[in-house]
Amino acid sequence: MLVLLKQDNAVGELEEQLVECAIQAERQINAHFFGDRPPTRNECLEVVDVDTCGKPVTRAMRLGQQKHALALECAREVLASLWPEPFSIEQRYRYYPHALLLETVGREEAARLLAQGCGHELWRTIKPDIVLHANRDLLRSAVTLDFKFPCPDTNLPQWTRYGANSAYAGKGQGEVYEAALGGEAVIVSPRVGVVLR
Repeated sequence: MLVLLKQDNAVGELEEQLVECAIQAERQINAHFFGDRPPTRNECLEVVDVDTCGKPVTRAMRLGQQKHALALECAREVLASLWPEPFSIEQRYRYYPHALLLETVGREEAARLLAQGCGHELWRTIKPDIVLHANRDLLRSAVTLDFKFPCPDTNLPQWTRYGANSAYAGKGQGEVYEAALGGEAVIVSPRVGVVLR
C-alpha cells in the first residue's frame, strides 16, 4: 500500500477512514436497535430468523449484515477519493487452490447460483468485503480487507474458519484470501481498528 499511495501519511489516512466507517456503522445500527448501548451476549446469541435453507440466523448475524452494508457504502466513498488503483467491493471469486486458478464470478451468475438452492453451487467461492488491486490486475490484491463486527463487542474480531463441508475446510478466511489473491489480508473492526492476519 505504501508504494501505491506514495507516502506513509496517506496509508494512515486510508486506514483511519476505513476504521471510522466501521465505527459509524457500529454506532448507527446499535443506536437504532439498542439506544445508547451495544447488544449483550444473550441478545447476540438470540435466534431471530431462519434462512431459506432452514439454518438459524442469530441477532449477531443480522446486525453484522446491516453494519457491513453501511460500512461498505462508506468505504466505497473513502476508496474513491484515496485509492489510486481499481478496487472491488464484495466481488465473488471462484478459487481452485490445487490448480492455483482464480476467476471472478459475476453478480448475475452468483445470484442465479444462489437462487438454485442454498448456495451449493457457490461451494468453491470466496467473497471478501474489499479488494484493493494493484497494477490494474483485477485478479490480484495489494490488500484484502474484511469488516468484522464482533457481537458482543467485547469479543475480539477474528477470521471465520471454513467448516468441514467447505472446499477450504479448516482454513481461515484470511489465509484463503491471501493464497487466492496474493496481498495481505486485513481485518477492519470498530473497537480494535486494523488487524493484520
